[in-house]
Amino acid sequence: MTMATLSIIVLAALLAATLIPGFDLGLGALAAAFLLGLAAGVPTNDVTGFFPADFFVLIVGITALFAVAQLNGTLDWLLDVLLRAAGGRLVLIALAPFAIGAVLTAAGTLPAAATAIVSPIALGFAARYRISPMLAAVLGVTGIISGLLSPLAVYGVTARSLSDKLGIDLPGSAPVTFLAGGLLAGLVVCAGCLVVGRFTGGIPRGRASVPATAAPLAPSTTTSGDTASSATSGATSGTATVTVAPAAVATRDPGSGTRAFTLLCMAAVVVLSVGFDMNVGYLGLTAALVLQLAFRLPLGAIVSRIPWNVVLLIGGLLTYVGLMQHLGAFKQISELLGVAGSPLLSLLVLCYVAGITSFAASSIAVFATVMPLLPPLVAAGVSPVGGVLAVALASVLVDLNPLGITGGLILGAAEPSARARLFRQLLVYGLISIVVAPVLTWAAFGWW
Repeated sequence: MTMATLSIIVLAALLAATLIPGFDLGLGALAAAFLLGLAAGVPTNDVTGFFPADFFVLIVGITALFAVAQLNGTLDWLLDVLLRAAGGRLVLIALAPFAIGAVLTAAGTLPAAATAIVSPIALGFAARYRISPMLAAVLGVTGIISGLLSPLAVYGVTARSLSDKLGIDLPGSAPVTFLAGGLLAGLVVCAGCLVVGRFTGGIPRGRASVPATAAPLAPSTTTSGDTASSATSGATSGTATVTVAPAAVATRDPGSGTRAFTLLCMAAVVVLSVGFDMNVGYLGLTAALVLQLAFRLPLGAIVSRIPWNVVLLIGGLLTYVGLMQHLGAFKQISELLGVAGSPLLSLLVLCYVAGITSFAASSIAVFATVMPLLPPLVAAGVSPVGGVLAVALASVLVDLNPLGITGGLILGAAEPSARARLFRQLLVYGLISIVVAPVLTWAAFGWW
């Protein structure tokens, strides 16, 4: 048995061990990486080098910034503003993260940065208005995926540049077609989520009560189960109105100046990360520090809101996944699947290669690795635009799982009491998406 094969078996064992009460997957992954490294002759310093320092900075910086925004009342004030803009319609509230994510990535925001921005909004709505956290996460990330193939987005740019480099002849309309394909896939998933949410109660029916003024709410120290709700009939419209009572209401408004400065700092983080390609994690850390000093907020309250257990979980997993890549585990998975048969069948296999390897690895890296396998299929008759779309979407539609940065940011933004259940839901969703997403993208776009 090769070390690559052993690493795959150990990963499966780690995931199965999460069913054991009290087992910590982050600690288990770090220990497994250390022991497997010893067995494979990989120096410990090299194993440590696989720890995702960029992820650490990203999640700590962004969660610190939003912790400050929650402590001074700005985040809850912003949620109230969005609630009023939606007219209290809970369906529109649930769709807000989808729209925000699509606009951000279509404008060129990197997926991780967009996820860092959208996750607190999506999970904030979920906690306040009894929307399913899983449903909110799916809608937010699906919106991000929807804009990834725009002419300005990282996947759209990569798809065109790699196609040119590999000799794949794309028509002039390809950029528009790529964007349309991504939006179509996202809207289909979004529609499915809304249907499921309506039938399962993941999105409450009716409307939430719209506050007369967008007064901030005190940061809640209770669990999501402490949120009460009641439904009353609308006397004039005949529609139900859902009144969501927050756990605690602030005794004083921190003032428009405080909110304005906080929003200015948050906007600066977005503009500098999107427009100037600066690191959103470091920007978040800097903004959080400036706000903490300006408003003399207790540092301990900010640090305690950083989800250190999520940092350990995702940091440990990505360290182990990095060792797996070093040992050639994902290359072995690709070789086992192989590419054989008719051109369209070969494209389906290629989509599965992309989906399976993207589950626990960088989607953009997997996409760039799989693309060189596409030219022979195009030469054999596969549509160049359809082939690129199918492989690209198969790579990104499996991103919503707890083994990567996307899942880590979502777990970090969730209520602490909801994280354990959300982790399991994300894992199940991710495993199902490995099976379903590649065949759906192949069936939808392989013939384009």
